[in-house]
Amino acid sequence: MRHTLRETWSGLRRNATMTVAVIVTMWVSLSLFGAALLATQQVDLIKGKWYDKIEVSVFLCVKDVPGGQCVDGQAATQAQKDSIRKTLEANPQVQTVYYESKHDAYTEYQRIYKDSPVKDVLTEETIQDSFRVKLKNPEQYQGVVSQAQGLPGVQAVVDLHTALDPLFLWLNALKWGTVGMSALLLVAAALQIGNTIRMAAFSRRRELGIMRLVGASNAYILTPFLLESLIAGLIGAVLAAGTIAAGAYGIVMKHAATSITTIVWIGWHQTWIAIAWVLVVAVVLSLLPAYVATKRYLKV
Repeated sequence: MRHTLRETWSGLRRNATMTVAVIVTMWVSLSLFGAALLATQQVDLIKGKWYDKIEVSVFLCVKDVPGGQCVDGQAATQAQKDSIRKTLEANPQVQTVYYESKHDAYTEYQRIYKDSPVKDVLTEETIQDSFRVKLKNPEQYQGVVSQAQGLPGVQAVVDLHTALDPLFLWLNALKWGTVGMSALLLVAAALQIGNTIRMAAFSRRRELGIMRLVGASNAYILTPFLLESLIAGLIGAVLAAGTIAAGAYGIVMKHAATSITTIVWIGWHQTWIAIAWVLVVAVVLSLLPAYVATKRYLKV
């Protein structure tokens, strides 16, 4: 063990410049990898909250308002309303169906627009009553929408996916873009670690040959190189963990979460998950390239 530690320290001193380069590369690449993990969790939190609240609104025909399955601008009959409710409740994707009467809709309309000039545009007679449909899986809404649009007495069907899907398309693009960039940097870090360990082993090839001649095992010879790589990788991982924690607290928890309260933001739980994965990747990224490079270029 004493020999292993001495050789590890000697290797770190002899390759100080390359070791610093490996640490910086690992720091940057792992920080971006952790940021990608946090971005992924943030998108999932926003998506989960908004998708959980999505309802399909089935607006019924009212007098003198054409469109949909309305007949000559006539209001939906009670028989049509009963048929619509029965059809929606029979759909396997529907969890609950709630009927919002004209009175309830008008009361809500007056509350929302109480200080607006449009408050008196609609009356209780002209406002639409509707069925509010809660889905079992908010992402599987197309079947319910297409079914409801063809029912007699339905004037229009509205769901929030038309507004949210483009938003999540851009969020997912940002998420995967960050993941892709971090993956490229991690590959660069792995290649740099492999080259550094290969150069270190090559510079000590005579010592290694003597060790092999006197019967030293492969593990005895390889362990110092693996420790060199692991130490550099862990230093980069610790710096990356500090960067991730500082960024999550300073940017998200302290500022974004307090200024925009309508969004569920990541917290320490998600941050620790990202840091844990960063440490795992750092260990694998440190040991595997070093092992492959040493075994490939040294006849031990």
